[in-house]
Amino acid sequence: MQNFNVSQYLKAHIRTVSDWPAPGVQFRDITPLLQDPKVFRVLIDAFVHRYMDAALRPSVVAGLDARGFILGAVVAYELNLGFVPIRKKGKLPFDTIQETYELEYGSATVELHTDAVKPGDRVLLIDDLIATGGTMLAGKKLLEQLGATVIEGAAIVDLPELGGSEKIRASGLPLFTLLDFAGH
Repeated sequence: MQNFNVSQYLKAHIRTVSDWPAPGVQFRDITPLLQDPKVFRVLIDAFVHRYMDAALRPSVVAGLDARGFILGAVVAYELNLGFVPIRKKGKLPFDTIQETYELEYGSATVELHTDAVKPGDRVLLIDDLIATGGTMLAGKKLLEQLGATVIEGAAIVDLPELGGSEKIRASGLPLFTLLDFAGH
């Protein structure tokens, strides 16, 4: 595997679906990354190897509903850490805190169990894709309300033209993405 480029390899396995879920939208579908065992391993290993580094090592991984659950749970398992789901409103059975954020077409609310993290926890917050940044910023606020420190946000794909990655970094949260779809 001489000159193996992880970003290019993964990008080649992302399917673009035109006009979904609305006309004019180019949907970046990550499911092909999950279907092929070799591609899935390359994807997970890219995150695991980064967060094995002592300076970046979290004490817990939080995943954003719903594709962030897939990535976050596997990364947490590989790092021998616990996993915390941040869910859409009404999906968690225990006491929760919630954060509402704006979308292009309205608003949404995410929730976190009140006992999901402890003060001082170092959290990696992970999702599949950064679009407008609202979901990740809402997740960050929830984790911080419980006293945790979000050490980094992470995602497979950045869609920089939608401004989310810029907004996340402007909030003070470092952001790591494996690839972007700029200008498409």
